[in-house]
Amino acid sequence: MSVLFFDRIDDLRAKMGEWRRADQRIALVPTLGNLHGGHQSLMEVAMDKADRVVVSIFVNPMQFGLGEDYQNYPRTMEADTERLRDVGVDVLFAPLLQEVYPNGYEKTTHIEVPVLSESLCGATRPGHFRGVATVVCKLFNMVHPDLAVFGEKDWQQLTVIRRMVEDLALPVQIVGAPTVRESDGLARSSRNVYLSPSERLIAPALHRIMQQGAERIRAGDRAFESIERAAMGALTDAGFRPEYVAARHGDLLTVPEADANPEELRILAAAWLGKARLIDNIPVA
Repeated sequence: MSVLFFDRIDDLRAKMGEWRRADQRIALVPTLGNLHGGHQSLMEVAMDKADRVVVSIFVNPMQFGLGEDYQNYPRTMEADTERLRDVGVDVLFAPLLQEVYPNGYEKTTHIEVPVLSESLCGATRPGHFRGVATVVCKLFNMVHPDLAVFGEKDWQQLTVIRRMVEDLALPVQIVGAPTVRESDGLARSSRNVYLSPSERLIAPALHRIMQQGAERIRAGDRAFESIERAAMGALTDAGFRPEYVAARHGDLLTVPEADANPEELRILAAAWLGKARLIDNIPVA
């Protein structure tokens, strides 16, 4: 099956208008490219919920901080296009940088979601979620989708986007798709390619250590700081350079109280392993 390719907004909008006039439901799956099985699961969710599916590939410089991997982020357009063709999506939208930021991304109008963007990954990657919220809002305005699908692996990102849509009254349904894991528990990620063979053997420990923290909470332990410190220590002992392990309310990312319902909580973590920065999260119950 062929995939329509667009790199200009006007051409994309013309096709979207055609489908909209035919009363077809449109889904968007925004990505940075270097597509893998996790991305494919998002596309399959989108295909189940819409008549037409647009996948965007855009490595957004605005969400990369100083010293991060923007220049070296894996760009695999040929392989990505082949995967999209195999899955059967309708459109690949891969705009050029000047198409998305005609006046330069450093000076562009931007969107910030306060509070939710400031903790966890936001604390160690200042400006990251401003870049995410801005480019996602721009993509929504380019595509005008009825729904957009995001992976739950980046739970904070999903939470930020849901709040942005709510606060700005954007007519887009946000759908969260479950994290796709390898057989050993490692969450699929484009950055897993940075792992050396020996690091790849260590990487699943991130998921196991989060599970151990969740088990303590399910068993009635409410010493959240102690649980987090233990997980940080276990990650360090395993060879990681942990940034954080945190128990949070899933919807608000707030620190839970002692009487918090475990069904409302998630364990979130970020840790470096060699050159790879891994993020993950799991529900407590």
